[in-house]
Amino acid sequence: MDLPEIGSPMFLALGDGVNFRSRLESVEEDTFSVAAPLETTGPEGFLPGYEFDVFWVPPRSRIVMPVLLKGVSDNSPFRWTLFPTAEPVISNRREYARGGAGAPIRVFGDFGPQYLQGRMLDISEGGLRFWLPDAKMLREGDQMRALVWLGNGEAELKGKVYAVRPAGDEPGHHVVMIFKTVDPLAQMIRQYVIAWELTERRRARQQH
Repeated sequence: MDLPEIGSPMFLALGDGVNFRSRLESVEEDTFSVAAPLETTGPEGFLPGYEFDVFWVPPRSRIVMPVLLKGVSDNSPFRWTLFPTAEPVISNRREYARGGAGAPIRVFGDFGPQYLQGRMLDISEGGLRFWLPDAKMLREGDQMRALVWLGNGEAELKGKVYAVRPAGDEPGHHVVMIFKTVDPLAQMIRQYVIAWELTERRRARQQH
């Protein structure tokens, strides 16, 4: 298998335009394992037999490979064992840039007239990942609306819950919401992510 080095970032395209960041953990004769994304931690959720794409991004290219989920480890650190179903190919398909963190967020849904207050973890033109102190009332597939501050203004996002998982490294839950955007909202999100990336690069240079 023509795979990147162990420890390299990999991305799992699990459907509905949402990609989850992972990393390559090991390579066997005909399978390889990746870290289970935080949003799907544990043996529940995605089951063996599920088919999806993985991709990695070497300089100036993007390589995609369809895989089948063969197994999910029962113990932490959770890993997925994947079996390639075709050779990897170079793809030029555009992927949504993802970034941002820390902005306050308000979530509205069918759980009552009040909103839930949380914190954004990251955002792209197709998905929003955020932290809530308690999200037990949310279910995958629920329709929801979120208001989040994106630097120069507040964006209103309407979509559905894709995943709800315990935060793991802190109390509360991580929630993934997926949605569709058109300009000018899509452009607003792009500009926010680009500005965030520039700030992060500047901070990294100052630290070194």
